[in-house]
Amino acid sequence: MKLRYSPTSPFVRKVVVLAKELGIENKIELQKTSTTDPDLATQNPLGKVPSLLLDDGSSLYDSPVICAYIDTANKFHPTNGQARWAAARRQALADGIMDAGVLGRGEMLRPAGEKSEKFIEAQKLKLNNAMNALEKEADSLGDGIDIGLIAVAAALGYMDFRYASENWRDTRPNLARWYDRFAQRPSMQTTVPKDA
Repeated sequence: MKLRYSPTSPFVRKVVVLAKELGIENKIELQKTSTTDPDLATQNPLGKVPSLLLDDGSSLYDSPVICAYIDTANKFHPTNGQARWAAARRQALADGIMDAGVLGRGEMLRPAGEKSEKFIEAQKLKLNNAMNALEKEADSLGDGIDIGLIAVAAALGYMDFRYASENWRDTRPNLARWYDRFAQRPSMQTTVPKDA
């Protein structure tokens, strides 16, 4: 399998953390790419990362699909009851944080006369609402691990990486404490994003 990736993508980080937790990272060849690479669009019509090229030549894209595919035994994807829906909801909320974060950052990088401050503020509102929701449930996140918690950690890591000036930790101390514990996992330590 070949994973098309960007080293700063929180969605890629979610996939790589899961692969490391599953112990299968050596079965996935990482191929650094740019979302402007025309070859990427042949594997993922959306031209986004991550994109997973399978050994048979077919491809999978979007991090929830790739994560479900590589977690063949559902080790980190609960299949029953409340745990299933809590993990799925948290993954969706975290993916929303990552979406808003990536979109907001892209807008911030536009030339001064082209960027929309209103759009940037709308994305920041989404980020804050989602992280406020996570703060309310931070005490119930515990010390376990599932796909929802991996996604939350990837999203919060992206906030530290790209939105450090927002000081999200100051108003969400319980969430910050949970993240600081989770971020000590080797899979998180070896996937800290860095500018290329």
